[in-house]
Formats: sequence, C-alpha cells, structure tokens
Amino acid sequence: MDGSVALPIIVALVFVALVFDFLNGLHDSANSIATVVSTRVLSPKYAVAWAAFFNTAALLFFAPHVATTIGTGIVEPTLIDTHVIFGALAGAILWNIVTWVLGIPSSSSHALIGGIAGAGIAKGGFSALVTSGFIKAGSAIVLSPLIGLSLAMLLILAVSWLCRRTSPFAVDRRFRVLQFFSAAMYSLGHGGNDAQKTMGIIAVLLFSQGLLGPQFHVPIWVAVVCQVAMGLGTLFGGWRIVKTMGSKITDLKPVQGFCAETGGAITLFAATWAGIPVSTTHTITGAIVGVGAARKLSAVRWNIAANIVVAWVITIPAAGSVGALAWWVSTKLW
Repeated sequence: MDGSVALPIIVALVFVALVFDFLNGLHDSANSIATVVSTRVLSPKYAVAWAAFFNTAALLFFAPHVATTIGTGIVEPTLIDTHVIFGALAGAILWNIVTWVLGIPSSSSHALIGGIAGAGIAKGGFSALVTSGFIKAGSAIVLSPLIGLSLAMLLILAVSWLCRRTSPFAVDRRFRVLQFFSAAMYSLGHGGNDAQKTMGIIAVLLFSQGLLGPQFHVPIWVAVVCQVAMGLGTLFGGWRIVKTMGSKITDLKPVQGFCAETGGAITLFAATWAGIPVSTTHTITGAIVGVGAARKLSAVRWNIAANIVVAWVITIPAAGSVGALAWWVSTKLW
C-alpha cells in the first residue's frame, strides 16, 4: 500500500467514485427500463422511478460479495494506491461518457474492471493482476449474455406452451401486470451487482490508506451512499440507449419483456450472491436476443446485436488504456 496522502485527495477520489456510480445508473438505467418502456407497460417517467427505487432497495437484499471481488480480486490489494484508483475511475468514466453519447450499450462494469486492471498493470506489470479474479470477471463477459439468452428463451417457450389455449388479448393483459414484478426484480439485480463495484473501489481506497483497519470490509455508510448515487443516476435515465435496447434489437410484447427481464434477473441474482461482477448490459441484451430468437431468428436485428458485441470486446482494453495513462498522469500530479 502507498503511504498516507492528504485527506483532500481521498475525499476527491471518493467523490469521483460516486460520480462514476451516478453515471453507471444513468448509463445502465436503460437495462432496467428498456423492455418495460418499449412494451408500453410504463411510461418513461414512471419506469425510471420504479427502477431507481429498486436499484436503491438492493442494499437490503445482497451481501457485498461483488464489492470484495472488485476491491481485492482484480488487482493485488497491496499494490492499490490513490494513483491506481484514479486511473481506474478515469478509464471507466471516460468510456462510459463516450458510449453514452454514441448510444452504445457497453458495460460500465467491464469499463471499471478494465480501468483498474490497466492502472494496476501500469504500476506493477501483469503480475499485479489477481489472475483468478480477472479470469472470473472476464469469463462473465461471455457467460452472462449466454445464460440470460438461454433462460429467456426457455421462459418464453414455457410460457408459450402454458398459454397456448389463452387468447392473445388475455395473455397481453396478464403479462402487462406481471411485467411490473419482472422489471422490479431486474432493477433489484442491477442495483445489487452494479452499485457494489463502486463500493469495492471506495472501500479498497480507504483500506489502502489504513482507514479500515487490518481487514478489508465495506463500511455501511459506503454501501448506502453508493446505492443512493446509483438510484439518482437511474432517475435521470439513458434515453438514447433505451431506444437501442428496447426496439432496435427486436420488437417486444409484454410476455417477451417479462421473460427477458426474469431471465436477466435470475442471472444477476446468482452472480451477485456468488460475488461475480457481471454486466447488466450483457445480461439483458442476451435475454432480449433470446426472446426474439425464440420467435424466429429473423426477428432479431443481428447487425445491431453485432455492433453491441464489438463494443463489449473493446471495452476492457479501451478503458484499460485510459486507466494506465491516467495512472501515469496522476503520479506526476501528487
């Protein structure tokens, strides 16, 4: 760990981390509300309020396993200092802003992982990485959308069979109600997994300065402010990305929105309980593709999905490069 630095620097980095958390909610709010808005179950105004509430309420349901992975499982915690934290946040925030402006549903989670990995490598070489944790997070890039896709496809097939003798009007009416529940569960999963990434960054920053004692842990005040910051970001919405997620990939009906959200929520709940930092963007995109492909392959606009995959592939190296550069700049500043 580095020596203690001036308190204003620590306070400033905590503030920057909360800005990232806010932007994460802003950027990824589309994940929580795209399906419920595109099926017209909720208007955008009420959808973001619904998502923000459950994003924040996630604090009550999940232990900080993901925060521990981010804080101690990507870069060796003994190498983490204020410069590494600054590099991690700079890489993640810049990539989030670029993809938000362009309307690309990239992963805030993997932008943060890329940023901290890039800054850690810049300081200590590739040996700075915790190989097992980095591989676990990297594997989730592939597995989370595939699991979301598979679960959503199975759900839509099961629901289609169960409702085979029900009129389309009755099915639509029933799943408009059920989609309130599925949207809430997905927002809960999103808040539970994503806010914990910022918790991990702030907690390891405090730990590196000797402010947490000998054991790494997430103080309750850190957990609360991170959940609130994400909830506030969600309230501001991400309408450009909503359009991509909710209508450009495939056209959705309430029953499909329910299955996509439920498949995504199950994936996020399992990952959060296992301490795996997954991408909510990857997960819901896979689920939306799954419900579209279950209807027919041509129902999915594969060119849009392919563009999103390209964004996934370049997120970690792009954010990592910025993180490494920001680490170098910060070493010249303090």
